[in-house]
Amino acid sequence: MVASEEISLEEQQAVLEKFDQESNTRNVTGFAKGFIKWYAIAMAVFHVYTSFFGLWATIRQRAMHLLFVMPLCYLMYPAKKGGARNNPSLLDWVFAALSFVCCGYIVVNYDAIFLRGGLPNQMDIIMGCLCALLVLEAVRRVVGTQLLIIAVIFLGYAYFGRYMPGILRHRGASIARMVDHMYMAPEGIFSTALGTSATFIVLFVIFAAFLQKSGMADLIRDLAMALAGGSVGGPAKVSVVTSAAFGTISGSAAANVVTTGAFTIPLMKSTGYEPEFAGAVEAVSSTGGQLMPPIMGSAAFIMADYLGIPYVTIIKAAIIPVLLYYLSIFVSVHYRAKKLGLKGVSRENLPNAWEVFKERGHLLVPFVVVVFLLMNRYTPIFAGCAGIISCILSAALKKETRMGIRDIIDSLENGAKGCVSVAISCASVGLVIGVCTMTGLSTILGNYILEFSQGNLLLTLFLVMFLAIIMGMGLPTVAVYILLVSVAVPVVASLDVPMLAAHFYVFYFGLMANVTPPVAIPAYAAAGLAGASPSKTGWVAFRLALGAFLIPYLFMYNNSILMIDSSIPEIIYSAISPIIGVYSLNLGLEGFKDFPIPLWQRVLLVAGALALIVPGIVTDLIGLLIVAFVIFNQKRLGKKVIA
Repeated sequence: MVASEEISLEEQQAVLEKFDQESNTRNVTGFAKGFIKWYAIAMAVFHVYTSFFGLWATIRQRAMHLLFVMPLCYLMYPAKKGGARNNPSLLDWVFAALSFVCCGYIVVNYDAIFLRGGLPNQMDIIMGCLCALLVLEAVRRVVGTQLLIIAVIFLGYAYFGRYMPGILRHRGASIARMVDHMYMAPEGIFSTALGTSATFIVLFVIFAAFLQKSGMADLIRDLAMALAGGSVGGPAKVSVVTSAAFGTISGSAAANVVTTGAFTIPLMKSTGYEPEFAGAVEAVSSTGGQLMPPIMGSAAFIMADYLGIPYVTIIKAAIIPVLLYYLSIFVSVHYRAKKLGLKGVSRENLPNAWEVFKERGHLLVPFVVVVFLLMNRYTPIFAGCAGIISCILSAALKKETRMGIRDIIDSLENGAKGCVSVAISCASVGLVIGVCTMTGLSTILGNYILEFSQGNLLLTLFLVMFLAIIMGMGLPTVAVYILLVSVAVPVVASLDVPMLAAHFYVFYFGLMANVTPPVAIPAYAAAGLAGASPSKTGWVAFRLALGAFLIPYLFMYNNSILMIDSSIPEIIYSAISPIIGVYSLNLGLEGFKDFPIPLWQRVLLVAGALALIVPGIVTDLIGLLIVAFVIFNQKRLGKKVIA
């Protein structure tokens, strides 16, 4: 293979623990290790079983999901980053037991709570307060203090509303009312967000664990190497392809960076890319993985649930934006390689694509099965179950990939553990959503934004983008998206924008917070692997993603890009000018095609890109003429050199 050494598992784990709060788990031993293992397996079995044979009543299913997740959180995550790294303390066991009890209370007393009809008794209030406190502590451990602070502020607003000034004032909510809304109803902690985690997300996280255990990551990497490794800037293109493919099943940009970057970052550096650029390519590519169909991380399932539309509609909406996103990165890495005179990996060091496909191509069958079922309007639950079964069966076709009982058990365990951070995020953000629905705060905040923007769509979109990026810094994509659904989506949708476009807009920019300094966790993780400056890597990643920042504005003004109520000719036409626009923008930013591009022509290219992104025949023609002029000038320079 290639002459670069893959970063060791120990180094990968160290980077994750340093930059990714969700990966800061204990290295347990003894009884605790066995308990966590089998408790996680029980969680996975429960969810697979109920998916096959019927889900429980709404709030009972969600409470059971949290009953598994919360104890795992307290046993897996230390109370502080520098705390005990081996086994849970006595207090951790107490918190795990209390979380089991307060969630089990809902499961056992579901019928009685339903009959009480919003009139909690003393035990309900005790259990509800305890559950909320335990959720807040859990999110502090798993996600960090940012989301904890947001949730506490919102809860404080709900209780002390009578003391708030002006338009923010409301009558205030009693503890009993808050418990009823946040704990005893399918709002608050047990909201739609947690419901999606308890049904769709958990299944696809388990499915992803089976895919990884079967060797899917190696197949993706080797195919990417075979197809792109030998081209100009090949290692960077391999990073783009592998991160995009792996990111769709990982659901975490930082984890994606470390998993794929352990191989691609040393490879990029070995062929001449600067460490900061190598890290930036990996960070931006890994971030976009959650836009990549068919699984799209986790937030897309929540989007489908909120909108009440088939999941396949979300997949279709993502296709053109994600192609534009990765085209933007491809153009940058290609012309950066040409500018630096970098070559690809030599052919003798590359795997043969056909041999790779013959050896492990059968592992793609589960993807095909899931996509086929989703496209034919089967439910995500059915598709997820079928994906798990097809993964086991397809892996069994060859001895090298066959999964034994131990592999299946490990996949169930890893899948359940992988769902902990998502579920805790959903439960804690549910508290924020509960406050918004109880007090009408989302309407108040929305009115403030609309008043400031005077109903101007472009200014409103800019303000929402700013809000999404600020709220998204350091938070998981799922948490950011759910927060913005309550605060930002109604604002955008009020300006005669389709609801799918509004949801996709905030989802997209919540994701882009991952590559926006000063807090760009995936970029910092990539810098740790590259041995580069985290700050420089973050800013290079931001610059590399500039083209991608324009894509949401594009589909907000031209809904055909999201395939909303559009014919195939309309979709094709609407995609052509953005493709040229993204190419033009990144060409202008890199300043090199076949030869260096003068500064004034680079400015023209950026202006042409903006013209192509704005819908309209006149603007499209202006943009095309500018791009054609620069390319013609490059050809003219080439002829002079040859002469």
